[in-house]
Formats: sequence, structure tokens, C-alpha cells
Amino acid sequence: MSSPVELSKYPTLVFDCDGVVLDSNKVKTQAFYQTALAYGEEAAQRMVEFHVANGGISRYKKFALFLDEMVDGSQGPGLDSLLETYAGHVRTGLMACEIAPGLDELREATKASQWLIVSGGDQEEIREIFTTRGIHEHFDGGIFGSPDTKDAILARELERENISGPALFLGDSTYDYRASTKAGLDFIFISGWTEVPGWKAWCQRNDIASVESLQTLL
Repeated sequence: MSSPVELSKYPTLVFDCDGVVLDSNKVKTQAFYQTALAYGEEAAQRMVEFHVANGGISRYKKFALFLDEMVDGSQGPGLDSLLETYAGHVRTGLMACEIAPGLDELREATKASQWLIVSGGDQEEIREIFTTRGIHEHFDGGIFGSPDTKDAILARELERENISGPALFLGDSTYDYRASTKAGLDFIFISGWTEVPGWKAWCQRNDIASVESLQTLL
């Protein structure tokens, strides 16, 4: 259910990275495919299907499950090798993909709010990319990611009082919704770059507010 949002009531705004701040969902999907090709076309396709169905879960868990449940891990590269290959593909894509239009203007419009990134992406990778691309300073509350899960990050930052309520999570996956709701945050679904199939019906069933992009919130 789409609806206008009064951002000024939130002292904390929490953002997912891929598909919200960066147009990077396709970058990650292609990187999973290219990396898993070491085990063949069929395995690579299974990996992509699993990745898309489990948006927001870290690469560490996805590749571990890939080796344990989808392929014979003794017949190809191990976990560390897969992660290294994947990271190389991803970094190239993250340096080139689009930054959400209106991000700077939204930061200016919410000066009183603290911003955080809580992502399934690799924490050090995101911090490096954001610094290189000049957007890290927007996120004064910190940039957080895997190997910690979103559930663990949100619980930790709430306990540290780094997230002050009421807080709003801006995400593009079903996991974002589950994690933020479990942590007691409000949630808005960002639809423009999502890979969630049937997201409109899902939002309607769960009475979730949605907007196309961050720019729409201005």
C-alpha cells in the first residue's frame, strides 16, 4: 500500500544498501552466477534462484549452503575461493552502478535524523565503496554489514542506543521487512530496483507502505 511518509518524526533512518542506496541488485545476481559457474551452468542457475529468493542474506551463508546442499564441494573451488571471486565481480559493479537519485537532497531534508546502513553486503566492502564514491558521510550512524546478520546488527545498535526510536527502515526485500519489524522499526518498501517477485501483492497482503525510490520521499 503506497502512502506518503512523514520522515521528520523519525530520529533514525536505517537504509539497506543494494536496491535502495545503490542500483546493485543485478550486480550481485550476476556475480553469484559468474562465481557459481565453476560448478557448471545448472549449478549457477540454482545459485541465482536461491539468491533472488533470499535477498538480504549474506554471501557467506549463501555460498556455504551452495557448497553443502547444491553441489559436491569437493569437485570445485572451496568457500574462500568462491568468496574471493565473487568479491572481485561485485567490486567492479558497485563502483559503476547508479547511486539513488535524490540521496543528497534527502540527507539535506532530514538533517535532524541519524542515518545508518544495515546491509547483507560485506561491511568492509560497502565502507570502501561508499568512501570512494563520496557518500559515506551521509551515514553518520555507521555503515554495517556481513558477516553479521541484519537481525544481529539491529539488535546490537538498538542496545547501544545508536538507533533511537521511532526508527524507520528503508528496504527492498522480504528479509528487510522481517528483520526490521522484529526489531520494532517501522518499514517502507522501496520498489524501483527490487528483485522480489510479486512485491505489489506481498505489500498489499501485509499492509506495507511502498514507494518507488528514495527520491519519491522528498
